[in-house]
Amino acid sequence: MTGGFPDAKKINDNLARAAAAVGVAMGVGSERAAILKGQFPESYSTVSHHAVPLKFANIGAPQIIPQGADEPVVTVEEARAAMDLIGADLLAIHLNFLQEMVQPEGDRKSRGATAEIGRLAHFLPVFVKETGAGISRSVAERLRDQGVRGFDVSGTGGTSFAAVEHHRAVEKGAMREARVGRTFWDWGIPSPVSVRELVPLGLPVIASGGIRSGLDVARALVLGASAAGTAGGILRAASTGYAETKTELEHIVHELKVAMFLSGCRTVREMQRAPYVLTGETRLWLTH
Repeated sequence: MTGGFPDAKKINDNLARAAAAVGVAMGVGSERAAILKGQFPESYSTVSHHAVPLKFANIGAPQIIPQGADEPVVTVEEARAAMDLIGADLLAIHLNFLQEMVQPEGDRKSRGATAEIGRLAHFLPVFVKETGAGISRSVAERLRDQGVRGFDVSGTGGTSFAAVEHHRAVEKGAMREARVGRTFWDWGIPSPVSVRELVPLGLPVIASGGIRSGLDVARALVLGASAAGTAGGILRAASTGYAETKTELEHIVHELKVAMFLSGCRTVREMQRAPYVLTGETRLWLTH
């Protein structure tokens, strides 16, 4: 979720220590700063000191293709280094082109990204994740054909990075980009819809974007997700301390267990087969 600045070491250490204690997976934020610039590698490597059961390294799709003559590119070697830095099991390649369009200094070239993801997936276990705009089935199908092993949908409903970058653009006086951020504030596919779109492809799907409780995790499982990811609340807890982080994770796990108990489900697989009712915007998306 984070990394690449001085305080991130403490945050990631709290996250990794708590994730190991509770027994949940963890991903770090973009490792571009450490891998391409050599900045604050310890803010990531602290994760390797804890027995987190499943770890996701993280690089951005804009960094695997040339953005300019003097811009470094993440190759297979750098991607492997990103995994080694935290002892990762999987490499997440994040799609954040909406965010880049709003950033005044954004990396906006995307041609060749799909093929390059496929090249990395030939050598490394690659997941593809979005950053707040969701993944459509057509995009997921192309990525599956490139050898990607699963998806983290990160749909609308959670943090809007268009909104985050809108405020940064305003501060920088970049009014065109600020307007783009305001216009595309809610752009994307809602997380539940993206999950339902991708589950039939037969690859693991992580539901994220708006996951704030164990009940939200249960809803994601019922829709067919393999797992669910959350950031905002955990990040706030990790900025405070280890005890607060562990407590927040334990609350989420307990809420999921309560939802399963009330639904008569003993296992996650049973939860994935539980009946459900679609309402509101999600129903409109999936029935039209």
